[in-house]
Order: sequence, then structure tokens, then C-alpha cells
Amino acid sequence: MGVMAYLAAAIVVGLAALGAGFGNGMIISKTVEGIARQPEAKSSLQTTMFIGVGLVEAIPIIGVVLAFLFYAGA
Repeated sequence: MGVMAYLAAAIVVGLAALGAGFGNGMIISKTVEGIARQPEAKSSLQTTMFIGVGLVEAIPIIGVVLAFLFYAGA
């Protein structure tokens, strides 16, 4: 069971980081597009962007916690 737990931990962390990278890229690119279209809405868009980025970044943190649990269970 040991090797499979290590492999599961590595996959969880890798996919969580990959997903967060894509998610953050999409959020920030759409925010920049929105600011380019409506510069007067910059502060509102930035506030929403920071909340979204914070929520997206919670996923890799949960992934790391799961990886530690898989690692400890091995």
C-alpha cells in the first residue's frame, strides 16, 4: 500500500496545482479584459478577482492536506 499512497499524494498535489494555475489564469485574463472594456469598473472587478483567486487557491491547499493524509496513511 505504501507506493500507491505516495503516488496518490503526488497526483493529488500535481493536479491541484495544475487546476489552480489554469483557474487563476482564466480569472485574471477575464478581469484584464473587463478592465480594458470598462476602465471605470476597475475597482469592482479587482475586488471580485481577488475573491475568486482566493477561492481558487483554497483547492491546492486542500490537495496538499489530502496528500499529507495519504502520505501519513502509508
